[in-house]
Amino acid sequence: MSKKSTYKAKDIEVLEGLEPVRKRPGMYIGSTNQDGLHHLVNEILDNSIDEVLAGYASKITFHYKKNGTITIKDDGRGIPIDFHPKYKNKRALEVVLTTLHAGGKFNNNAYKTSGGLHGVGISVVNALSSNLKVSVFKDGKVYRQEYAKGKVKSKVIIEKCNKKLKGTEIVFLPDQTIFDITTYDPKKLYNFINMKSVLVGGTTITFEIDKELIKDKTPNVENFYYKNGIEDFFKLEYSNKNKLFEKDFSLKNKLNQYENFEVYITFNKIESSSLLSYCNTIETPDGGSHEIGVKNGLLKAIKLYGQKNQITKINNISQNDLFDFSNVIISIFINEPSFEGQTKKRIVMPKIQKEIEKKSQEEFLLWLNSNKKNSRILLENLVERALQRTDLSKIQNLDRKNFKERNRLPGKLVDCSSKSTENTEIFIVEGDSAGGSAKQARNRELQAILPLRGKILNVHNVGLSKIADNNEIQNLIQSLGCGIGKNFDIKKLRYDKIILMTDADVDGSHIATLLITFFYKYMKKIIDDNRLYIAMPPLFKIYSKNKYFYAFDEKEKNSILKKEFKSDEYNITRFKGLGEMPANQLKDTTMDQSKRKLISVNVKKAKNDLKNTEKLFQTLMGKQADLRFQFIQKNANFIKNLDI
Repeated sequence: MSKKSTYKAKDIEVLEGLEPVRKRPGMYIGSTNQDGLHHLVNEILDNSIDEVLAGYASKITFHYKKNGTITIKDDGRGIPIDFHPKYKNKRALEVVLTTLHAGGKFNNNAYKTSGGLHGVGISVVNALSSNLKVSVFKDGKVYRQEYAKGKVKSKVIIEKCNKKLKGTEIVFLPDQTIFDITTYDPKKLYNFINMKSVLVGGTTITFEIDKELIKDKTPNVENFYYKNGIEDFFKLEYSNKNKLFEKDFSLKNKLNQYENFEVYITFNKIESSSLLSYCNTIETPDGGSHEIGVKNGLLKAIKLYGQKNQITKINNISQNDLFDFSNVIISIFINEPSFEGQTKKRIVMPKIQKEIEKKSQEEFLLWLNSNKKNSRILLENLVERALQRTDLSKIQNLDRKNFKERNRLPGKLVDCSSKSTENTEIFIVEGDSAGGSAKQARNRELQAILPLRGKILNVHNVGLSKIADNNEIQNLIQSLGCGIGKNFDIKKLRYDKIILMTDADVDGSHIATLLITFFYKYMKKIIDDNRLYIAMPPLFKIYSKNKYFYAFDEKEKNSILKKEFKSDEYNITRFKGLGEMPANQLKDTTMDQSKRKLISVNVKKAKNDLKNTEKLFQTLMGKQADLRFQFIQKNANFIKNLDI
């Protein structure tokens, strides 16, 4: 029988000084991996930033040396060096470095807003460093003390120094017995120290890393300085982004005499986003009350503005429709913030959330009313994103409809019989008469016909709601079966090729362009995968008793006449439309896979020239009809290949 274990007073272990930190480091810095290692830098840097926020410092220096040490210095007041009333034989300097929960941030006298609030920051760094040296410059004297693994290694040494010197310098070496790795990531250091400078505009932070430690393109020396803080950072970081419009939204607002918050947002055309939030310059990657407050406030402002201006479907908009297409920084400076845990990744303060929500709503509503042109662009985009996101009910119904119900649709699909998509084609043709000829001329196994009545909707400048109400486009979406926009899935496409077959005239070219615009905007993957084509019906038939030829334009007609018909005994038929062409001729000239000519609508050049592609669509499909007409007249029917 095993011996009974006892549990008595002698079994209770009392950890003194900084021993708890070394025993359970994860409780204080989150982990002992590289994240925890970088947290040490944050703790020391935050103390210097707090001096800046309190108005006593304006310069900070940071140096990561090849011997593994980190040096951080500021020109603030310096850690107090007088003897502490509770520990009469110890200076405050030593108390702060060796005692948990000892600091100047528990009351509002020394600091109004601060990142370090638990009084454990610098002492934790000391506990987890194999060596730490502190120097305090004050009134022409420097007070130095050295520690090892949180314990005092030397008495406070006092020496004379230049009277102009002031502030605190900390040099520490992380303890290899605590951390999995003691090598810092230069790029990570560069980025978060840069952001500290951004958030406290007007502060200079000198950054330096010994060259031997850098393996990538991170600069080894940099002076971070942003006179206007976040605004300057955004102009540098997002100036070349694909923005919805140039005007950004920013607000700086006081919560009370000492507390304030700042928000800056750029709005993007494409689904590209970033959201960074901070409390007293400490990043809060898990967000919390300040993020929720801003998001709720902005969404409420959008809905109020939309309702007031009678923008339909405004209530469909969600936060994702705005924030998935925006770059955002939220920064708050508050007294006594409530963090979740010592690592401070999330703010939980319902009262602050409510105040931020209210002020964000007021400011954004004012911005919307003051920037009506941009507001209209923003809200129209938001409505369209919402419709695409929710998979508009009418388009959902189209995807779900059984093809046995297709006879209910205005444009009637005549499907091919093949059960496989391989080598199948759908011809999108102009009008019922052309559709009739195409049905007779087709290869029934592999070729489907979808007649469209007239010109489809120009989707370039309209919202998704109008598209869903357009019968011809509904018919097209259902026939292809692959959905549109965010719901598009190329794997569900029912045909191998999509072929646009329109009359060989200006109107026919315009219809083809309208269709291409639709595919480019809502089914671009079809173009990217080279699945979209334009059929080339002939414009002329030139014939005599013994022979006949087809010509696709005037130039080819003249060349055939000169080469093949030297006498005057020939006839020319000009085809006015596909509907007038007999089925056998349509098959021979335009639909027979072994004889026809197709133009591939591709993106080979467009990938390298996206700006000109967008400009081309604006010319063709924008609101200026004269530009479109000029382009069509100049280019219709004279192109060998269409690159968009």
